[in-house]
Amino acid sequence: MVMTTSLDLPLGAAAPDFSLPDVRSGRLVSLSDCKQAGCKGFLVLFICNHCPYVKMLRTEIAAIGREYGAKGVSVVAVCSNDADRYPDDSPEQMRTVAQEFGYSFPYLHDADQSVALAYGAVCTPDIFLFDTNFQLFYHGQFDDARPNKTIPVTGRDLRQALDALLSGRAAPAGQKPSVGCSIKWKPGKGEGPGQR
Repeated sequence: MVMTTSLDLPLGAAAPDFSLPDVRSGRLVSLSDCKQAGCKGFLVLFICNHCPYVKMLRTEIAAIGREYGAKGVSVVAVCSNDADRYPDDSPEQMRTVAQEFGYSFPYLHDADQSVALAYGAVCTPDIFLFDTNFQLFYHGQFDDARPNKTIPVTGRDLRQALDALLSGRAAPAGQKPSVGCSIKWKPGKGEGPGQR
């Protein structure tokens, strides 16, 4: 397990376009699908199945997806890991996890890892929250919980950002970077700063 910290990205950056298959439904999901009428925000969670940092969050990830999806936030999760070297992150296993934990949002397979590179994602979890103009509002941690520590999983930091967005307040100051396992890059991918 290689601990990696999310990159420091500028708030206000535009959400990159994408079109990826949802392992739950089999349909392609694109950024334009997320720009539905009345969308109050767009949450992208780069996660996977085998990372212990993500495993401890899955129940709360599912809860946030349900709660804030009902409030008008478009939510997607993306797995960009090399499934050839990490078969636990294959589309079939992604589908199993989505069903087991009750993900109500699309769980997308980024087979060529181009979407992770476009967003600047480097770890799991890596969290991106965009406003109604699809500009980056929050890029930080889920909460202070970590594997093998006694801090409970609450999703506090992400919830505070979501609540600020929905209430029209400013983006949270002092956003703490996310910490997790490195994205498992295919040979020749992820060669940018911090993307190894």
